[in-house]
Amino acid sequence: MTGNVLPIRDHLPTRTVPYVNYGLIAANVLAFAGEIWLSSNGISLDPFVLVPANLVADPAGNAYTLFTHMFLHSGFMHIGGNMLFLWIFGDNVEDALGHVRYLFFYLACGVAAALAQTAATLAGPPAGTHVPMLGASGAIAGVLAAYLLLYPRSPITVVNPIPLLWLFWGFFILFPAWLVILEFFVVNLVNALSPSSGTGGVAFVAHVGGFIAGLVLLPITRKHERVEHETWQRWRRQLE
Repeated sequence: MTGNVLPIRDHLPTRTVPYVNYGLIAANVLAFAGEIWLSSNGISLDPFVLVPANLVADPAGNAYTLFTHMFLHSGFMHIGGNMLFLWIFGDNVEDALGHVRYLFFYLACGVAAALAQTAATLAGPPAGTHVPMLGASGAIAGVLAAYLLLYPRSPITVVNPIPLLWLFWGFFILFPAWLVILEFFVVNLVNALSPSSGTGGVAFVAHVGGFIAGLVLLPITRKHERVEHETWQRWRRQLE
């Protein structure tokens, strides 16, 4: 995940055990362990990453990479950051959507993110179409969008982004969810609009695409029953 604010935890309880979110985290960790084992034995992971040029050239033969790429990561920092965000924000979104709807929502956001990145690279320099895409960031961006709509005032503990103020405010500070998540979106949107966004490094367009997909899909996938979204009101009391 890419942003200037690092969240550590939220403070919203859940009414149900987030089995699906736990399962997604476990699947990503196991897949990463598998990556390490395969690489150490000289086995290539290329068939499982998403390459826009390959997807466009043979959509039927490479459609599975729209899903497999979501469970692969390039290193410990990559998977660590992604799983931290999924751990913090995913359980409450699953609580609001229900287990099955949440799984559909997560996967759909990941596919939408991949398609957005593919479209962006096709519109850019030809070299970008051969850059492999992997990681859960696009799907998790959709989860962040859902959390933003569901729990905008939820307080999030973050690392104080201004080191000069650590002595006065401390190393950790509370920000409302809307500020943390909008900062993530703005940072990624600005980078996605950069001319070099599709030529390598971070898939910023995928993050933006997954986020927008989350905004669109949440009203469709959420349960019809009324959900109490803001059971923890500490931030609101502080503002008052």
